[in-house]
Amino acid sequence: MRRVVITGIGSVTPLGSGIEYSWQSLLKSQSGIDKIQSFDVSDLPVKIAAEVPVGIESDKNFDFRRWVSDKDRRKNDAFIIFGIAAASQAIEDAGWKPEREEDLCRTGVIIGSGIGGLPG
Repeated sequence: MRRVVITGIGSVTPLGSGIEYSWQSLLKSQSGIDKIQSFDVSDLPVKIAAEVPVGIESDKNFDFRRWVSDKDRRKNDAFIIFGIAAASQAIEDAGWKPEREEDLCRTGVIIGSGIGGLPG
């Protein structure tokens, strides 16, 4: 059996983007549930959800421009970019800077998503 080592973590959650921000929000017992902002809910019975906050106005918000170009943003669903960001955060958190081809081939990231790719 091969051994696996977890050396870094990353997160994009309704509590915020990044491990430190999400962790501090958890310690303060903050909720990621809020009024739905990403689409019109006026004709829906449910008006709240646990959305990833997006925008550039605060550190809590996920800024797509930090991770992908505008062109790539238009071509990919948000959950794909969230995965790219979380994976990048995990690699950075690990301090991993592979340079040799062998190291690149032995690097892996496991991503979990509650729901992804649903039209909003």
